[in-house]
Amino acid sequence: MDGTTARPGLGRAVVGIDGSPSASTAAMWAAAEAARRGSTLCLVHAADTDASAPFLPQTEIVRSRQAGRELLDRTAEAVTARHPELTVVTELTDGAAPGSLRRAAALTGTIVVGHRGLGGFSSLLLGSVGLEVAAAATTPVVVVRGAEPAEPAEPAEVGVVLAAVRDEADVGCARAAAREALLRKAPVRLLHIWGTGLSSGPRALLRNGGEEVARDHVRALSLVSDTVREEFPELTVHADGQKSHSVPGALVEASRHADLLVVGGRRSPGYLGPTIGRTTLSLLQHAHCPVELIPRQGPGHGSTS
Repeated sequence: MDGTTARPGLGRAVVGIDGSPSASTAAMWAAAEAARRGSTLCLVHAADTDASAPFLPQTEIVRSRQAGRELLDRTAEAVTARHPELTVVTELTDGAAPGSLRRAAALTGTIVVGHRGLGGFSSLLLGSVGLEVAAAATTPVVVVRGAEPAEPAEPAEVGVVLAAVRDEADVGCARAAAREALLRKAPVRLLHIWGTGLSSGPRALLRNGGEEVARDHVRALSLVSDTVREEFPELTVHADGQKSHSVPGALVEASRHADLLVVGGRRSPGYLGPTIGRTTLSLLQHAHCPVELIPRQGPGHGSTS
């Protein structure tokens, strides 16, 4: 960012470290993000020995903690070599990763995780830790996908920040995308996609062959884009609306041309435990760029299922 102090609403970047290549990629992405914000990078390694402590010998617990400390130190050294001006702190915890990351982020931090941890299959799907963090977090969560490039990109090489807009309630998501775009000196693209499948067909037929439905969608996008343009007059804002047989598929395809995809949290209060919507889950699993999930915290922070 332009100055040396963090802008309001952009706290420190908190990234989970577990020794996987995906976590290493996430750490370097989070370091660049913290440098843009002029904030602190917090590296967290969760040894996760609390639950099994009664069944583990003390030597095993000590070994696990030592390995975690060495991993944090190596990662901090690698980050500092690339970003010598950045303040880096490390936290070694005995608890599970999701809770440790949420506590480190507190009320204003952004949690960053890789798309795959050490466990599970080596596939495109989001790991269990990342899924739990994304579902339950009350602060923004970024899932970083892809491998770390051999050479870091120059700061000037920025593209567009893409925001998925479902309805007027996603104005909070659009604001978050606008702030990210300002940090990157990039334009923001507000993209609203509505489905043309069976679920929307009968309703469309009842309303003048779908023309009124299309107008409603365009109206919702215009309300959000007008708000962003008014609040961020210095920002270049593009607003696009389109129909697609697959809303997640269209957003995933659009992410090919974005540096960051920002999406609002979508949860159902009727479920037992936190959940995320199917579209959001598809984006976290398949997007071609990092995905930032803005949790719903009252009006203006996404829409409920």
